[in-house]
Amino acid sequence: MSELKHTPLHALHVELGGKMVPFAGYEMPVQYPLGVKKEHEQTRASCGLFDVSHMGQILVTGPNAREALETLVPADILDLPPGMQRYALFTGEEGGILDDLMVVNANDHLYLVVNAACKEQDIAHLRRGLADHEVEVVGRGLLALQGPEAATVMARLCPEACEMVFMQHGRFEIDGIPVWMSRSGYTGEDGFEISVAAEDSETLARRLLAEPEVEAIGLGARDSLRLEAGLCLYGHDIDTETTPVEAGLIWAIGKARRHGGERPGGFPGADLILHQVDARDHRRKRVGLLGEGRAPVREGTALFDDQGNSIGWVTSGSFGPSVGGPVAMGYVSIANTEIGTTVHAEVRGKRLPMTVSKMPFVTPGYHRV
Repeated sequence: MSELKHTPLHALHVELGGKMVPFAGYEMPVQYPLGVKKEHEQTRASCGLFDVSHMGQILVTGPNAREALETLVPADILDLPPGMQRYALFTGEEGGILDDLMVVNANDHLYLVVNAACKEQDIAHLRRGLADHEVEVVGRGLLALQGPEAATVMARLCPEACEMVFMQHGRFEIDGIPVWMSRSGYTGEDGFEISVAAEDSETLARRLLAEPEVEAIGLGARDSLRLEAGLCLYGHDIDTETTPVEAGLIWAIGKARRHGGERPGGFPGADLILHQVDARDHRRKRVGLLGEGRAPVREGTALFDDQGNSIGWVTSGSFGPSVGGPVAMGYVSIANTEIGTTVHAEVRGKRLPMTVSKMPFVTPGYHRV
């Protein structure tokens, strides 16, 4: 196995007692001495700091960069206002999802954040598809400050950043350190994702952790938080075998890119994807699932209907500390997608009832106004 990479905060994680594990080619903290459950609750109640520097940060420059990126994604990038961020998907020729990503219109360039496990293939995909543009990978740190008290903390350190609303992006300074910041995150809570020069990452992290509301949070709580928020994890809930429509991500297909829109199609897999948008004849769909008792229902668990027919499987599942019970998401046949439908998860030879439920499982705390 190749040697694991380290983020700029590796030494700090070790100093803080982080339990380090392999993740997407990096050695990352899965938890700290506080423990996964308390780290989860800390983020929901107050504020947590996450190291997400393993993700890929990419700059795309060149003429008509927004129009060019639309040849690779079904999102409306051309109409993305300056200083705004949008969720997008790289799609394949067969309609499957190659990765999901964030796209920022940074005026004279695009700033993209892609998943760590996919970033090498994403970079190659961008360079092939945007041959007339410069695709630059930047080796910066990336921190996520998340939770209902995130704005309280940021008001002390960078008050002007608090003027942003959900999915806005800007360039600021914190204690003299230049940062690129968006008001977004992966927990369902209000918060800020902060890109910072690698050499300034530890100084900034220590400054944030010095605030009384902030605790360091690991990958374990990040996963349970995003699951309660109903957010997909690439390679688990979405992949190359899943279309955006099956994944319940129709909202990520811009209206301008659909049939009848100003710029329909033009992205890989458009024929199949737009057919599914119009006809709604796909055979399976991602749904939320709530269990009974306290036993979590894990990824890969088979799902059955009341008659014992196989209808799908779980793609993500754990105990939801904020929900107070097992939460999961997975794919089921269209006949079983109605909210309130009972399905049965096979766990250690027993079939446990679960209820198809709306997502997110918790009320989002995003700052929209």
